Parts: sequence; structure tokens; C-alpha cells
Amino acid sequence: MTSLQKIRWGIIGPGNIAKAFAAGIAHSETGTLVAIGARNPGKPGLADAFPGARIHDGYAALLTDDTVDAVYISTPHPSHAEWAIKALEAGKHVLVEKPMGLTAFEADAMMHVARRTGKFLGEAYMYRLHPQTRRLAELVAEGTIGEVQLIKSSFGFAMPSVLPEHRLYSSALAGGGIMDVGGYPISMARLIAGATAGKPFLDPQSVTGSAHLGQTGVDEWASAVLHFDNGIIAEVSCSVSVAQDNVLRIFGSRGRIEVDSFWFASGKEGGVGNIRVLPSDGGSETIAVEEKGWLYAFEVDAAGRAIQEGLQEFSWPGMSWADSLGNLRVMDKWRAAAGLEFSVEKPENRTTTLSGRKLEARLKRIPKKALHGLARPASVVALGFEDFRTFSSASILLDAFFEQGGNLFDTAFHYAQGVPEALFGQWQRNRGVRDDVVLIGKGAHTPFCTPEAIGKQLAVSLERLQTDHVDIYFMHRDNPAVPVGEFVDAMDAEVRAGRIRGPFGGSNWTRERMEDAIAYAQKNGRQLPGVLSNNFSLAEMLVPLWDGCVASSDEASRAWLTARQMPNFAWSSQGRGFFTERAGRDKRDNAELVRAWYSEGNFERRDRAIELARRLGKRPIHVALAYVLAQPFPSFPLIGPRTLGELDDSLEALDIALSPEDLEWLAYGAAAPKHKAG
Repeated sequence: MTSLQKIRWGIIGPGNIAKAFAAGIAHSETGTLVAIGARNPGKPGLADAFPGARIHDGYAALLTDDTVDAVYISTPHPSHAEWAIKALEAGKHVLVEKPMGLTAFEADAMMHVARRTGKFLGEAYMYRLHPQTRRLAELVAEGTIGEVQLIKSSFGFAMPSVLPEHRLYSSALAGGGIMDVGGYPISMARLIAGATAGKPFLDPQSVTGSAHLGQTGVDEWASAVLHFDNGIIAEVSCSVSVAQDNVLRIFGSRGRIEVDSFWFASGKEGGVGNIRVLPSDGGSETIAVEEKGWLYAFEVDAAGRAIQEGLQEFSWPGMSWADSLGNLRVMDKWRAAAGLEFSVEKPENRTTTLSGRKLEARLKRIPKKALHGLARPASVVALGFEDFRTFSSASILLDAFFEQGGNLFDTAFHYAQGVPEALFGQWQRNRGVRDDVVLIGKGAHTPFCTPEAIGKQLAVSLERLQTDHVDIYFMHRDNPAVPVGEFVDAMDAEVRAGRIRGPFGGSNWTRERMEDAIAYAQKNGRQLPGVLSNNFSLAEMLVPLWDGCVASSDEASRAWLTARQMPNFAWSSQGRGFFTERAGRDKRDNAELVRAWYSEGNFERRDRAIELARRLGKRPIHVALAYVLAQPFPSFPLIGPRTLGELDDSLEALDIALSPEDLEWLAYGAAAPKHKAG
């Protein structure tokens, strides 16, 4: 596509905002409207509202239209992610009406697909592309009112009455003020805070918020306070049931700036926008920003030029991907503080993947291997997900791991007061995959590391997990003050009761303690402890990360694991960032890394990983994970990605095949590497 070719737009969801966007296309320099996708293509007046556009029967039909280059999505909020992903996968560029997704996790998943497809993806905050917004940021950056200290901004209106069926009051459609209009004052506050620091935006270091949840469960009015690390405090508010003055006020050390209804700039169809500057010493100045261009045309042209130039995101002052993610993270925190979860986000209403597909292991990138005592093969890596707190966010990662072929999941009674266990339980039941997954359970963590705690905690875990058994069980810690046989007896009893249906063993147990446990089981007719979960990494842990932690990365432990053919489920298998740019001999700002991993021996291993990665066209962290995977004993590293990009990055290690000589060279520098990428 050359810069002279106009972008041919299609619209999904032909509502009122779509009509405004279509008018913007008509008054743009770069675009032309060629088609719309409608679920009711025969609706009276539809053709008149979008003159000249083909009307497709359904959204999917529009995505097969070869004459459409880019798609504008203006459906209700909950379907933004689904149709953006489908459009990107269909080879279309995408502009999504705000908010891009219901959460930052959804937006990140959409960006992940855009990276993979190489297409443009933007969030449609139209005011950000108008020249008035740029002028406002320039005034702040120039110090017109001195040092900015406080920002106050609102976007609120009052519907005539509460209409439960209207999208603004529907929990099923993610209605309410925060999602519909709250993003405007947040995005402006972050833009202004960034302008004071010479950056495109700033993210707040803290967010506190509240909301009034009405009879339909959505926020009818809400307020939040954003505190930035440069001292700026922003007070933002929004509403769908309360009329507000909607004046942006920026207070500085030498005066203030005021703008009425900043999101309309100089008007939808052009006109004059006024920025009032009121110095502290009296007087006032009005800076008029006159524009003949239509408000939505600026958005159309910004997206169009980005597409023509081969860019995948908006240029400033438009919303870049990082900007959109930051904005949604603030909205996520605001909603969490207000206790606002929409009915559409609940497990019973999220039975498909984010893209609308039924869950299935369709990609199969992650291989599986058999493990003694397991009813089904387990994927060679296990997924940990203790950082997630909502079903809607956790299910995105769980789905993606399963789609890639992963079926081994790491849970524990101790993690986050049981939230990850409950999320996994909701997910496996919702998706109907319990018989397809291998579930790791852990319990009896210090200070409750007793034989009695095993059964009591497992009962609670199973209730959270919505299942009657785990497939693999680990004691989460050891208590050497208790005879090992008492622990073996307690775990064996759970095997006999059917609540553990595979191997059990210890997490953070020494090899001496495991030997004693095996000997006791052999002597007394109990199931033999058959699995271990200790730290194992190319970098050797110098001191325990947490009390009671045990590492098995040293030469003697490797030899024991190999001789015993003891499966090890390695936590912190990538050295907790030691093989990334976070670490280095001259980088000592991360106390945990320095304390647990910094030694000359580890840096030499890191140097060898860097050298090998360079030869393979990979990164050192990929080599570090490949090292754990390639051990001469059954080795199942635990990984904890937070995003789909991090998951895909971890799986890069699966492309690396290391020989026994490679392993020795990486660990000890004892042999020349003989590597291959497979």
C-alpha cells in the first residue's frame, strides 16, 4: 500500500458512535468507507446512515470482504476483544472504540495478536488526535502555569432515567461510567502528568477509587484519585446518572488552565476550542484553537497515516499500546477498589476463549511426556499463575497455555489465600477439561508443616479446585522435627482415599530427606515418594529465596537426580531474571537478584548462555530454560508468565536441543558446545 492509496474502511457495529466515525471518514484525507457489518442488515434507515457502504449480513461476513483494509469496531464493550482478534487474524488493520478491552489483560491479548499479524491496532480516544490536545500538552510542558501540582477532570452526564435494558445500565454489556467515559479523564491526567516530565504519558504510582453501584450493578457515578511519582495528584470522576460540569482544571505553581469538555475539542464538525490560562497574579488569557477539520476525521487520518507508513500503533499524542495498557490498568484498579465486576466477566458467562472459540489444544507447540504413576502424559513445562485475581484475566493465560498443548498446572493451598486455586477450579469446570489436565497440588507450608495439615488443607484445596483429586501432590515445605514416616503415612492415606491419584513427594526437600522417605515407604508398604520440586536452574541459588527453600542445581544434586531418575518440577527455573537485562555485574539495584544469584560462577554461566544464545539467534533466558528441559532426568520446569507475550517467549526454549556436552559446558565450562536448534 502506497501513501497515495486511501484506506478502505469497514465498520463493525453500526450504532451512533459508528455514524460519527463514518462522518469522520467522509471528511478525512486518507480514508473511504466501503462496507459495514450488521447483525440486522435490513434495519430501516441503515443504508441512509452509511451512504455508499455495502451492508454485510453479520460481522464475520465483513471480515471476508477483500476490499476492506481496516476495520473500526464499535460494538458494545464486551465484544471488542473478540472482534478485534478475529479482524486481525483475518488480515485487517483495526481501530477499536474505547475502551480497547474490558481489562488491560484483554488489551494485551489483542496487542499480542497484532504483533503476530503485523497489523495496526489502535484505541479510539478521538480527542487525543485533535490539535487542541497537542497544544494543551505543549502549554504544560512550556511551564505556562509553572510546576503542575493538581489535576481535576470529569466526564459525567445524567440519563433521563435508569433503563435496565440500555447498554449504559447493563452489567451484561459492561455499562456504567468507568468503562464508558471514565477513561477520558484518566487518559488526560496521564497525558498532562507525562507532559510535565517530557514523556508521552505517566502512569500513577497509586490509584484509589470508589463508585456507587446502582440497582443493575453498574457504577452510576464514581471518583478516583491518581498519585504520580512526580508529586502530581489527579482527581477524576465520571457518571451516567449525575450531570457534572466537565471542566478540565490543571493547577500549577503559577496559575491554572481550564478547558470545557476537552474531549469535544473544537467541536465534532470543526470550530473553535478555547484553552483558558489563569495566572495566579490575576488576569486571564484565552488561547483559541480553531480547526475546520471534523473531530473524528483527525482520528481517521492518524490511523490511516500510521497504516500507510507501516506502523502498528498511533504516534503521540494518540494512544500508543503502552498508553492504552496504562490507562486500562488504572481503570482495572478503580474497578477493583469499587468492587465492580460485570456479570459478563463471571465464569458462567465466559465459556469460550477471548476470541470466541471453543477451547481446544489446536496449536500443540508444547510436547508431552509420560511420567510414572500418571494416568496421562504431562506437558514438559508447567504453568504457574498465582499473580491473577479475576477469572476474566486468568482465563486468558490458561486458555492460551492449553491451546499451545500445555496441560500441566501448578497450584498450592498457600498461594494468595487460595485465589489461584479457586480461579483454576472455575476454569477447568467452565471449560470442561478436568480429564485432559494434570493438576499439581501443594500443601503443608510452614508454619503448618505437619502430617495433620496435609489432609485438612487438601480438602480445602479440592473444594476450591472443584475436583475430587489432584494428579501430583507435594508437601510445600519440610519439617525435619517431624519423623519423615509420619509425612509419608499422611500422603499415602490420601492416595488410598483417592484424593491423590498420582505420584507425591516433597517441595524443598533435601535429597537425604527424600532417601529416608523412600526407605520408610519401602519398609512399610507405602507408596514410594516419587517426585521432587526443588529450585533447579543454570544459575545456582546461593542462599534461600525464602525460608525453607532448597536448591538442587549443584553437581552432587544433579548426579543424584540422574541416578535416581527422580522427576524434579523446577521452580525459578530461569533464575528469576538472572538471565535477562535486569542482571549484570554492574547492576545491583535488585536486592533479591544480588543476594540469591550474584556470584562469579553464576556470571560465568550467564556469559556462556549469552554466547550460545547469540549463535542460536535466541536470548540467554531461552538457553537457561532449555538447560533445565534437557537434563538427563525427568525435568519439568515451572514457568510463571503474566502475559501472552511472556508465555510465547518462554516457549522459545522448546526450539533448542542441547547435547550432554552442551549441558556440561554451560554448567562448568568443561567442554566445547555442540548445540543445535531443533
